[in-house]
Amino acid sequence: MLVGLMLVVCGLVLLTGSLYLIPAMGKHLEKLAKFLGGFQGLIGVIAVILAIWDMIDGSVGLANIVLLLVGLMLAASIMSALPAVGKYIAKLTKALGAFQIIVGIIALILGILELV
Repeated sequence: MLVGLMLVVCGLVLLTGSLYLIPAMGKHLEKLAKFLGGFQGLIGVIAVILAIWDMIDGSVGLANIVLLLVGLMLAASIMSALPAVGKYIAKLTKALGAFQIIVGIIALILGILELV
């Protein structure tokens, strides 16, 4: 359940620029996403830790892998300061940055499916 909730939050943060397109409640979701965007690095670090923790517990699934990738995308500025893997994380997030909206939609859908 916690993985699903984090996927929804991360998906909203990644879709900040395009949530206004949703007809009924797009502007409200956009406000929420902009507020959460201020905590982008922290949300990303929590997502990475949660994904790794859940994988260690034995449930390696699509939701955990997507949460790990989304967390790395959101925490790129913080994770790039790590000595051994920082430059590789920066390259990965730069490559995935072109697909930010697609990854955000996938994260949001997987999160909703995990919660239901």
